[in-house]
Amino acid sequence: MTKATKEPAHILVVGGGYVGMYTALRLQRRLKGRLVPAHDLLRDPAQQPVTPPDAAPNARELQGSSDTQPEHRPPRPRGPADHADTAPHAAEPASGAARDDAALPGPSGAPHGGHAGTATDGGTEHADDGAEGDGQPPSEVTITVLDPDPYMTYQPFLPEAAAGSLSPRHVVVPLRRVLPGCRVLVGEARRIDHDRRIAYVSTLATAETDTATRSDAPVPPPLGASPQGARPAGGPPRSDDGGRAPEPRTLELPYSELVLAPGSVSRALPVPGLAEHAIGFKTIEEAIGLRNHVLEQLDIASSTRDPAVRDAALTFVFVGGGYAGVEALAELEDMARYACRYYHNVSADDLRFLLVEAEDRILPEVGAEMGGHALRELRSRNIDVRLGTRLDSCTGRVAALSDGSRHPARTIVWTAGVKPHPVLAATGLPLTEKGRLLCEPTLRVEGTPHAWAAGDAAAVPDLAAAEAAREDGAGEQTEEPENSHRSGSCGGGDPHAQLCAPNAQHAVRQARRLADNLVASLDGKPLTPYRHAHAGSVASLGLHKGVARVYGRKFKGRPAWLLHRIYHLSRVPTFNRKARVLSEWVLSGLFKREIVSLGSLEHPRAEFELAAGGRRPSEDS
Repeated sequence: MTKATKEPAHILVVGGGYVGMYTALRLQRRLKGRLVPAHDLLRDPAQQPVTPPDAAPNARELQGSSDTQPEHRPPRPRGPADHADTAPHAAEPASGAARDDAALPGPSGAPHGGHAGTATDGGTEHADDGAEGDGQPPSEVTITVLDPDPYMTYQPFLPEAAAGSLSPRHVVVPLRRVLPGCRVLVGEARRIDHDRRIAYVSTLATAETDTATRSDAPVPPPLGASPQGARPAGGPPRSDDGGRAPEPRTLELPYSELVLAPGSVSRALPVPGLAEHAIGFKTIEEAIGLRNHVLEQLDIASSTRDPAVRDAALTFVFVGGGYAGVEALAELEDMARYACRYYHNVSADDLRFLLVEAEDRILPEVGAEMGGHALRELRSRNIDVRLGTRLDSCTGRVAALSDGSRHPARTIVWTAGVKPHPVLAATGLPLTEKGRLLCEPTLRVEGTPHAWAAGDAAAVPDLAAAEAAREDGAGEQTEEPENSHRSGSCGGGDPHAQLCAPNAQHAVRQARRLADNLVASLDGKPLTPYRHAHAGSVASLGLHKGVARVYGRKFKGRPAWLLHRIYHLSRVPTFNRKARVLSEWVLSGLFKREIVSLGSLEHPRAEFELAAGGRRPSEDS
């Protein structure tokens, strides 16, 4: 009997951010001898022939035998509609008609299935047993990284990029350059069917198709597509019933191991006018757009005699007193104050920066004492800090606060926390009350073989903090900020178990441990729980100012600012980026700040459209 050829293991990393990139980088190094080019696994359900249920091949036909060659049969695409007419997977027979995903490889090239690892006396877990008869690890592995952007943004540098201390291109890391052994797919996961090991993704190409389909001009349907208004043969349903926009077209991407690291998104509350007039601060595009906008407001104030327009242009409201809000406000206030020296009729005293925080303190991550110092530092710079206050409305570009005050402002920056990425709710995997994935200490999704998670998306038990609490006899959770989304029990164990904070310090270490455990799982070796003691926190308050708490020691002013830069310089990926960032810091110390606004970059075709007979886009367009 001829031995069947082992299928390669297909690892899908959803998210190319900090955690996703570091996980893929670690996997690339650990699996260097086994990596093969990731061929195009994407498939369009609408363009695949449908095999009738009664004609489905059996397991013998799929796997082949010694005396017959397996007949080639394309896999039958399945979507949500198919599940309504079939029995659940648990009720399917073990033999006879094979499952539709029987040909998709598992972590060892085997069909889907397997059992969760069991704990051992040594405190580690055994990886899932492969379905291969010889129990050998897969000889070939492919890695696909799926992200809407072909680069990773190092978010701690966004405030300095907004202030002009760093060039935008040096804050991002191109994924294709640092991950040559992986396939980088620019797209977005819309839904994940882990039972079938399929991710439904939309790409730039499917977005172009959707745009063309929704235009007035008739577009011929793709070959094999369903009639207009009908659901495609596979994938999520698409409907525009009730006047709703049709759901984006998706493609199927099969995998055998899933790594979920999509990060988080801004947590926007139902505040009237927020969507129309506010801007977030999580992407490099938002940071540079905010820089251009602030400088543009100085131009507006300098060119008007209307006191109402001038006051609104020089009022800047930041909502949220965590890392993002405080650092962004401090850096931009520094930049705006410096830029005022080049305006003959705008002085630094005319600027009004307002920080709104719902809690009774700012920067809870650095502790009460250092947070208090940061508060005094900001107020000494005439920054109006409103504690215990909320933004109730910003309709008509007027910030109405819960204390009854109203502030006309043309700049409103929303940094009031984050929430898990929406794709997590479309995975069918166990979640906490706050929407994060329940994870075991080994960074595997609880009770779910071949699914892993880390970073903002994962609720991972903090074993080091729990051990320290037991040693101190405290038995209580450490203090956590309201907007850190650390709540939720983990893994059905102790509902009061401490969870790892969603910060960069844990993220990079979790990424490495996840990659090591995934490789161990492929090789059938024990898994190692993630454990890391918190080293401290650093925060910048503008040029030469900051606060820090490192291994119990507290710093403020210039020493804290230097610690902030040294730490993040050591954390930014690749030597190339480290050298470029360091050189820019040196040059910025030798030369003056750049205060040029390039707001026209947001509308690069504006001048041409105007010349071609169109109209110039408005500021809000």
